Amino acid sequence: MTAPLGVILAGGRASRMGGGDKSLRPLAGRRVIDHVLERLRPQVAHMALSANGDPARFESLDLPVIADSMAEFPGPLAGVLAGMDWAADQGAEHILTVAADTPFFPADLQARLADAREAAGVPIALAATPGPDRIYRHPTFGLWPVALREDLRRALTGGLRKVVLWTDQHGCAEALFSVDPHDPFFNINRPEDLAQAEAMA
Repeated sequence: MTAPLGVILAGGRASRMGGGDKSLRPLAGRRVIDHVLERLRPQVAHMALSANGDPARFESLDLPVIADSMAEFPGPLAGVLAGMDWAADQGAEHILTVAADTPFFPADLQARLADAREAAGVPIALAATPGPDRIYRHPTFGLWPVALREDLRRALTGGLRKVVLWTDQHGCAEALFSVDPHDPFFNINRPEDLAQAEAMA
């Protein structure tokens, strides 16, 4: 498989952080988004940011900023669709999505997702971590085939919002990542999370 294009999902409204862009908050001397870019860049051919609102606030990143084509913040699948549309314009076959507020995701995310997808013989792969009673999927960390974009568009237009309901219709592998010594998918939702991330960094 050729290297996918990377799409950073930053479409959330950050209500628990008091609004604004979580990814632009400072963390260990840089912004949260800078940590995300550093981890994603070696894993993909090119990158874009999926975000709504004025794209000028991300001008310093020197990345394409792609907005949802669906109205009223229908959730992360709208960002996945926007990423698929952007990738299709460039002739790419897959996108790798990551969340903009998760600065410690695995450096081998793309490779592990690709291996899981190929081993299972399915089109989609999502990251997962073990919990005390079940496996937890992380639906914003996925490897997605651009060929399914029109199916996803129809599903969103029809009102579907839950990521796993759509992925399970098509076949979805899980790549299981360890949470030792810490959860690599720890995300920054609240001010206290930012303090914890500072300690982890």
